[in-house]
Amino acid sequence: MFFSLRNRLFIIFTCLLTIPLIILSIIIPRWFTSIIENQTQELTIEAMDQYSLYTDSITTQAEDLGKQVLVNQTTQQWLRLEKKDEEIPREQSLLQKNQLKMLLSSMMVNNSNGMSISVVLNNGEGAWGNNPNLHDLDWFQEFTINEQRFVKSHIDPYMPAQGTSNSFMLPLVDLNTVVSYGFIKVNFPSTLLETALGKISIGKNGHAYLLDQQGANVLEGEIDTPKSVLKNSLTKIKTSQKNKGLLETDYQGEKYFVFFQKLAVGDWILVSEVTKSDLFSKVNILQRNLLLISALVFLLTIVASFVLSSNIVSPLGKLAKAMKFIERGDFSGAKRFMPTIKSSNDEVGYVVKVFDHTVDQLKNLVETEYEANIRRKDAEYKALLLQINPHFLNNTLEIIGGLAVQGKNKEVMNVSIYLGRMMRYSLNTQNDVVRLGEEISYIRSYTDILKVRYEDAITIDIVEDPETKNLPIIKFILQPLVENAVKYSFIEKTTADIFIKTEKINNQVWIILEDKGIGMSEKMISDLMNEDGAISVLESKGNSIGLKNVLGRLKLYYGQDFSYKIESEKDIGTRITLCINFDRGDIHDEGHHSG
Repeated sequence: MFFSLRNRLFIIFTCLLTIPLIILSIIIPRWFTSIIENQTQELTIEAMDQYSLYTDSITTQAEDLGKQVLVNQTTQQWLRLEKKDEEIPREQSLLQKNQLKMLLSSMMVNNSNGMSISVVLNNGEGAWGNNPNLHDLDWFQEFTINEQRFVKSHIDPYMPAQGTSNSFMLPLVDLNTVVSYGFIKVNFPSTLLETALGKISIGKNGHAYLLDQQGANVLEGEIDTPKSVLKNSLTKIKTSQKNKGLLETDYQGEKYFVFFQKLAVGDWILVSEVTKSDLFSKVNILQRNLLLISALVFLLTIVASFVLSSNIVSPLGKLAKAMKFIERGDFSGAKRFMPTIKSSNDEVGYVVKVFDHTVDQLKNLVETEYEANIRRKDAEYKALLLQINPHFLNNTLEIIGGLAVQGKNKEVMNVSIYLGRMMRYSLNTQNDVVRLGEEISYIRSYTDILKVRYEDAITIDIVEDPETKNLPIIKFILQPLVENAVKYSFIEKTTADIFIKTEKINNQVWIILEDKGIGMSEKMISDLMNEDGAISVLESKGNSIGLKNVLGRLKLYYGQDFSYKIESEKDIGTRITLCINFDRGDIHDEGHHSG
């Protein structure tokens, strides 16, 4: 029979194991690909922004040094002395050159980036020596012909610095006549830019370059990217109105991702490229492995369905007959039939044994129903409680991350202290019930974090009745309310005003929270007032952790001793009042009850 137990098991195992694995082997890699692509783009652009700022700082310092040398009186006196047509005493010339060298040496010593400076006339005569082949040098032609102030990496044997350097070129002008007689050359080590550039590479085989408008490498080293890819990308970059972005180029069946950013320095272009196969190599391996696992699971499913069905069909058939006695309410008849069921299978034998004790277990379950209900209620409460901590921690870490990005180290330290206090409070799992004063102290730490984040945009006023400090209360009832109040205050306004108050009236404690946010609609208030908070929050699977969570927990724990009121007007604000009857014993009794 086609729909025998064996065939059904085979179909079920195939559907439950093989098909999901095949689907996941397709969905998961695509999901990872999307995440990796987005994160790569964000991280690369951020790294390129940092590199751009770093390059600006280096080149700006070089420009400042060159301008300082130009306007210095020692430089101008040496220039006027050297440009005179008549012969001047050699001693006077050497003295003036030595003074110029001392000036340049002083500036180089005081520079933290190893920059070197030279002053050179058009005939090749310079402060550190004469260069008769000056006009044949590439960097000099780049300055004079292409009018580039920042020239490519090169070796300058006439400068004190060692190794390859990039240079900032500045015309040597007589400030009296505004006539150029040479140039000022500020060298800065190419390694300053090369070391930082290496941190931008993507993937295992990705490359990052600093290029000029012609596509030549500004720094040392060969360009490994295919010329066609680089040429097409540069053409698009030059015509693009954007200063930075991402381009995709196909070459020989391979897709290249090319990130670019136009720098203000010498029309340089920062480029970082990586192939799609390199970027997603791990994802492709994952997909292949998942497909192999799917094939293996499919084979195991065939074998397992055959073996299991053969061993359990006969015993389960007799067990089904025994269950018909239970269906008629004949527990004694079922127990008499049980010995006829023979099975060497441990699992089926265990099922038979459990079934044999069903009557006794049912009686025991009836007797313990009340206790089981209490445990279920406590488990639901803890499940609701656990929804808060991850949500709070995520928001707080976002605050710390935002402050760290802004470089606000002091605020990061303060928020960390507040967070530490809150975590000590949260990690105390011995009791689910604390004093209301401790809960308010916890909220003060939380609101201190909010004040650091929003500064003057948020005002939080807490009025605490001293008589309520020692009253027992379940944990974490205020934080979600404060969090929602802040969130909905900033939706349409630039400020948030939050008011929290505790007050003891007779045997009741009133906890009031007000905000001036966007308010709630009448339908939303009606839904909250009529809804079973505990069930709705449990079924939300973590998607609703605010007011529903708090109301659900309070209903579960206090039952009829808890009531609440919600007053709200659109664009005016919301007032939430929680009322708890505290004729329930001291805090130790509460903690024991909740544990």
